[in-house]
Amino acid sequence: MQRTTMDDLGGQDAKRFSPAAERNRDAIADVLAAELPDTGLILEVASGTGEHALHFAKRFSELTWQPSDPDAGALLSIAAWREEHAGSNLLSPVNLDASGADWPIQSADAIVCINMVHISPWEASEGLFAGAERLLHEGAPLVLYGPYIERAVETAPSNLQFDESLKSRDARWGLRKVEDMDALAKSHGFVRSARHAMPANNIVLVYRKAS
Repeated sequence: MQRTTMDDLGGQDAKRFSPAAERNRDAIADVLAAELPDTGLILEVASGTGEHALHFAKRFSELTWQPSDPDAGALLSIAAWREEHAGSNLLSPVNLDASGADWPIQSADAIVCINMVHISPWEASEGLFAGAERLLHEGAPLVLYGPYIERAVETAPSNLQFDESLKSRDARWGLRKVEDMDALAKSHGFVRSARHAMPANNIVLVYRKAS
């Protein structure tokens, strides 16, 4: 896949806005502060509007943040939000399809993926872990945020309704079971090292590459 940069595209009118991103960004950043390395390149898969990328790049000035997305409109939005960042640690977004085998990034010190797993086919999750296996070194984290179904935790009615809504839009979408994510992780040499409860019935799952 050819590396796609958006430095000369976008503009303020290309910005997309996500109320959820504004609500959850600080809670996610608090978890990232505990899970990410102190320095290095962080690849964000499925960056969406780009609001998270901007917020995290501002908060973690010692980390280099690489946003990505497969959607052309999202790439323009990310580039537009990037214009607000005075620092040099927020890179131009790249075109990356998690389900594809050819990623435009060769290595990273951590991977962050927010709200993609349930709004994509299972093949995207498989590709995400396959990509993480290629890019990450031993002990490096893959951090996932979103709603999941947990065997020992009662699923909130709002999440069940959300799951039905997703499946009505695309039968390949829907909330994933944590045990299925754990099994997928294991098949690619990762183990779950943490689970963080988050507001609005979401959780963060942290997987680290085993030796």
